[in-house]
Amino acid sequence: MTNPVPGSPTLVVGAALMDALDRPRRLLAARRSRPPQIAGHWELPGGKVERGELPQEALHRELREELGIGVRLGAELVGPDDGCWPISSELALRVWLAEVTHGRPTADDSHDELRWLDHGSWTRLNWLPADLPVVEQLARLCEPGPAG
Repeated sequence: MTNPVPGSPTLVVGAALMDALDRPRRLLAARRSRPPQIAGHWELPGGKVERGELPQEALHRELREELGIGVRLGAELVGPDDGCWPISSELALRVWLAEVTHGRPTADDSHDELRWLDHGSWTRLNWLPADLPVVEQLARLCEPGPAG
């Protein structure tokens, strides 16, 4: 999908940044500051795959550029549409679990706030419509087990 067929959606990659891949309890959400039509909505950080770039390479690049961090990628959260999560007829999203390996997430000019969310609050934000089903699936997959 790095060199899409004419007429196929552009690939966007996103990270479900967790406090730990082995026992995730918190998820990082980023609030958009622009463009105006999506400002104030929350999203999973990431961005578009550039020509000739592998999706995972694009995700590492986007996280360095957007948040100033390096990450370790975990499993892909496979979507319902050929493995992707639909954004629009022009855009399709692939999402990987990830944890920060170096740096501290810092908002760039396209985000005005970053927030670590405890598990029970993951779905309570005003998520971008395309990100909400991903977060809902993630919340089900990471449901805490019984104490003990």
